[in-house]
Amino acid sequence: MTNRVQDLLGIEIPIVQAPMTFIANATLAVAVSEAGGMGVIETLSPQGRADLAQVRELTSAPVGANLMIQGWKHDPSIVDVIAAAGISYVATSAGDPALFTKSLHDAGMTVFHVVGSLRAAQKAVDAGVDGLVVEGVEGGGFKGALGASTMVLLPLIASRVDLPIIAAGGICDATSMAAAFVLGAEGVQLGTRMLATEEATVHQHFKDAIVSADDAGTVLLSIPGNPTMRVLRNQLTETTLPDAVGVDLLGRITDLYFGGEMDASVANTGQVSSRIDTILPVAELVHEMWAGCQEALDAGRARLG
Repeated sequence: MTNRVQDLLGIEIPIVQAPMTFIANATLAVAVSEAGGMGVIETLSPQGRADLAQVRELTSAPVGANLMIQGWKHDPSIVDVIAAAGISYVATSAGDPALFTKSLHDAGMTVFHVVGSLRAAQKAVDAGVDGLVVEGVEGGGFKGALGASTMVLLPLIASRVDLPIIAAGGICDATSMAAAFVLGAEGVQLGTRMLATEEATVHQHFKDAIVSADDAGTVLLSIPGNPTMRVLRNQLTETTLPDAVGVDLLGRITDLYFGGEMDASVANTGQVSSRIDTILPVAELVHEMWAGCQEALDAGRARLG
């Protein structure tokens, strides 16, 4: 059996970088792609679109783009922007994939849709996507309040859908990558782990907070007027938000991400932060995970006796 994620995306190593708004820029994406995986650039911010337009000056390796459907559903010109950048892989998210899948295919792109439920996966299949990014509720960022964990969601969807799957949520190393493959994935997506790399352009305070987080270091927030999100616990989540109504959680997000003001906003971060204890170069992270995945599978077999 061949690896369909590698074949469809044209990459050597089936590790994909998560499309984090503001953070998923050319610097990080190029580092991932040059390491043999798939770097992804976000398109929601003006800087992200500028990076997308310039990425071919930085690398000839495959680079992907994110299309957040809620942000672009009234402006289909984003497809032309992505196509003009020479992008072959698009991860759609946060909306109905049927709005963009055909036009992306017509432009020659491979489309994977991010899903957090079996129902969303079946809807994406009906829309004609090429694959799925299956993300459990332990992952950072926007989530469904009733979402299942990757351990439950990934094998559930894999048993019902015959499409290549990239697993997301709770993955940071060779062991968790091996587990994802056993549960039905053919690739993995890293978000929080990519934040704690040398090439990530977020502030050192944010990276340090990820490294120092324990297994109770994140919380799933559902504040009226905001999307449900998994974020790092900070002063804001512990004292201000429990009684908040109508507050804009993301209004100063860039002050946190790039200014290091850790109580200025909420930091989209997954539970896997508790397993991250060092900041690595992207290439070292990607290569160690891929090389160690087979060893982790062999170790699991050995424990069967």
